[in-house]
Amino acid sequence: MKRPFLWAVLASLAAALAVPALASASPEKPRVLAIHFELEVNPVTSSYLDHELDRAQKDGYDAAVIVIDTPGGLSESMRKIVKNEIASKIPVIAYVSPNGARAASAGVWITEAADVAAMAPATNIGSSTPIDSSGQNLGSDLRRKVINDAVASLESLMRFHHRNEAWAEEAVRDASNLDAAEAKEMNVVDVLAPTLPALLNKIDGRKTAGKNFTLHTAGAEIVNVEPGFFTRLLNALINPNIIPLLFLAGIAGIGFEILHPGVVLPGALGAIALLTALFGFAVLPISWAGLGLLILGAALLVIDAHVVSHGALTVSGLTSIVVGSLMLFHNAPSPYNDINVPLLVAFALGLGLIWVFALTKAVQVRRRPVTVGPHTMVGEVGTARRDDMVFVQGELWRAKPISNGPLRPGQRVRVAGVDPGLVLEVEPLPNE
Repeated sequence: MKRPFLWAVLASLAAALAVPALASASPEKPRVLAIHFELEVNPVTSSYLDHELDRAQKDGYDAAVIVIDTPGGLSESMRKIVKNEIASKIPVIAYVSPNGARAASAGVWITEAADVAAMAPATNIGSSTPIDSSGQNLGSDLRRKVINDAVASLESLMRFHHRNEAWAEEAVRDASNLDAAEAKEMNVVDVLAPTLPALLNKIDGRKTAGKNFTLHTAGAEIVNVEPGFFTRLLNALINPNIIPLLFLAGIAGIGFEILHPGVVLPGALGAIALLTALFGFAVLPISWAGLGLLILGAALLVIDAHVVSHGALTVSGLTSIVVGSLMLFHNAPSPYNDINVPLLVAFALGLGLIWVFALTKAVQVRRRPVTVGPHTMVGEVGTARRDDMVFVQGELWRAKPISNGPLRPGQRVRVAGVDPGLVLEVEPLPNE
């Protein structure tokens, strides 16, 4: 009887010891970093995305998901993102989401560079034909170079991930665009899923093509990140409609400070606006002819304030500013060449009205009789302090009497004139 009881006690102890051991041996819940990317592709946004991809690796996430909705952007920034995706040491998943989102132009490359390409319902992907800044086809020789390069790079990405590389040529040459169902059927993307948690559960255990990752994403803890205020601010400031206005505001502020030193605020704000505009010029490809016309327009407005042109230079300056703004981002791809013409014309008209008002006031001031200076002393009455000094308008002046007699202290005098040496010519008043 004792032996069975002993065996039962030992079995209970073993079970009790085994439970913590099993608990400690159970795998931790996987973590996934969801990087929301709902902006254009440019150096500002690519820096944000690359930083978050690097963070996902350093912080030990099991995967990084780029939740993408973009109209495209700059090819150099896109290539930087693609290189970072390919070099990632953890799985990168591109998920075109939410419903109604798109991965257009440069967004196609970002999606196809991921280890898993996925789409939500009612989304689309494609339209990757390179165009010039006016929205037209490129010239024949340049077009062949750019098109062939784009086709080769997209085919390479799709071949590496065992997707339909034949569609790459359609997307680039014919601007093919597919909805989610068509993209899945044609093997342009790997998975369709209505939500991110559903996607992570669906791809759990999948072995990716290319880098041969085995995904562990079922029930993963999702950490969402979005562009911060500074990223969104910089992205807004490189709007092609804002940069010319900042540039002109910067020149105006600094010019005002030069002409009116000591005011400080216009100069400080002008410097900030000008530096912000220069940042935009550094980020986006600009036309030097457009920049030259902007500077010429600002110069013509300033010159018109100092010469008589009856408004001709102001009209020429405003025309130069409008044409220069339209040309400024002639070399930039869509959407950075999308200039709001009504906004630009309204700004030019507003600037013109302000300038005409300022010039009118300046002309009025020039024609107004001078109200300061020694000659304004003529006719003023003062008091003699001694034979060669009089007190007039609260100041002591050297004086000489018109008559030969000397001035007596306390005598009332009237200023009759001012000689070139700024000596007042005075006449004594009769005693009252």
